[in-house]
Amino acid sequence: MTKLTAIKIIHTLIWIFFNIVLFYLYYAVISNKIDRYVWIGLSLFVLEGLVLLIFNKQCPLTIVARRYSNSNQHNFDIYLPNWLAKYNKPIYTILLLGVIVMLLFRLF
Repeated sequence: MTKLTAIKIIHTLIWIFFNIVLFYLYYAVISNKIDRYVWIGLSLFVLEGLVLLIFNKQCPLTIVARRYSNSNQHNFDIYLPNWLAKYNKPIYTILLLGVIVMLLFRLF
């Protein structure tokens, strides 16, 4: 297994993990089951956002993967369709904002 392949697998697994967290957040706010896991999930997204800010809007794994590839494709470092890799941040920002709006509605 090449280093780039290992990075792509790890990056994809992290992406899947955050999708599971996001789906749980939607489930919790829709069903009004606001518990500590909601706050843990939101904290994980805040942490991810801070990491992206620190690394100039790039995932650190993307920076490491760049050492092993000179591809111009948006999905060179993750097993996602190119269009999804390209628009991943805006899509998931909007989805997360939806959770936050619903959560605020539930709390107030």
